[in-house]
Amino acid sequence: MSIQDDPVQREIHQDWANREYIEVITSSIKKIADFLNSFDMSCRSRLATLNEKLTALERRIEYIEARVSGFEMMV
Repeated sequence: MSIQDDPVQREIHQDWANREYIEVITSSIKKIADFLNSFDMSCRSRLATLNEKLTALERRIEYIEARVSGFEMMV
């Protein structure tokens, strides 16, 4: 009697095949979630750095504008 002849064996074989498929899908979903979490952290870090640089530039611009305004009043 082969696997194809015995319905119980066929069902067990199909069950294992389904479990393997589910494991592959689960593993892929975990990898995608890990990638997205890593990407999120990277983006947040880069945006925080960019925000710091923009804040520093805004302060420099305000300082230069104040100096220019003070100079124009003197003239």
